[in-house]
Amino acid sequence: MIGLKVGGVPEHFNLPWRLAIEEGRFKNMGLELFWSDMTGGTGQMIRGFQNDSIDVAVILTEGITKAILEGLDVKVIEVYVTSPLRWGIHVPYHSDITKVDQLEGQTFAISRKGSGSELMAHVLADREGWDNSDLKFNIIGDVYGGLWALENDKAQCFLWEKYTTSPFCEQKKCRYIDEVVTPWPSFVIVAKTAVYEKHKAELDEMCRIVNERAQEVKENPSSSGIISWRYNLREGHVKNWLIETDWNYEGKDFHTEFEKTVNYLKRMNLITLDQAQDWEKKLFL
Repeated sequence: MIGLKVGGVPEHFNLPWRLAIEEGRFKNMGLELFWSDMTGGTGQMIRGFQNDSIDVAVILTEGITKAILEGLDVKVIEVYVTSPLRWGIHVPYHSDITKVDQLEGQTFAISRKGSGSELMAHVLADREGWDNSDLKFNIIGDVYGGLWALENDKAQCFLWEKYTTSPFCEQKKCRYIDEVVTPWPSFVIVAKTAVYEKHKAELDEMCRIVNERAQEVKENPSSSGIISWRYNLREGHVKNWLIETDWNYEGKDFHTEFEKTVNYLKRMNLITLDQAQDWEKKLFL
């Protein structure tokens, strides 16, 4: 039995992983997976790879692409969620901010350096025509730190997946004013290079099982109720999310989408030309 430590956000996107682990589907093919909830998101998972606390991660495309091109010894196995991620743009509940253009020059709460919440602030700035170099950040750890920063005037904006934050909006801990959508597939499955080289066949089969379980979640009429209960979300919101979301059911190759990601990071000066050189060799085994 091969034991592997897997990291991912404790959000509805990863229900197929949790169900497949609970049902013993990986053990049947000789893999024992130990799941770790990473509330700090992409930045925490990158740190997990650096300190050897995880072997595999389900992680944001843009964040891990940037980290690998900067030297993180990890490889992309495949795209996990093929649909884009819809990031909610949140502001303090009692603020007078009602439109995105009021956020220019304001401070963004981010979970960690290199996190999705930081990189998507750059995507938002690019969409709005702001100067990326003027962006200001306050590192707050996780979603709860982001809410604290908004409530205590330590930041004026916080980007996080809009369905995850919907209960907090209802509790008046923040206010949703708009969204910014990733220009690429949202999540990928990655592994430490040495782990993938040693267990490539097993990890490829692991992904096939996850993709299969994801299709079952997508097609099961009861999924909205299960997700609503497990993740404390309104079932109506979950139904909308399921319509918007697709996983990589057939394990398709999305290399051209990574080229788009690399070019975007390069254009926003988030990676250097040298780092972008030979990006395919760096990202894939």
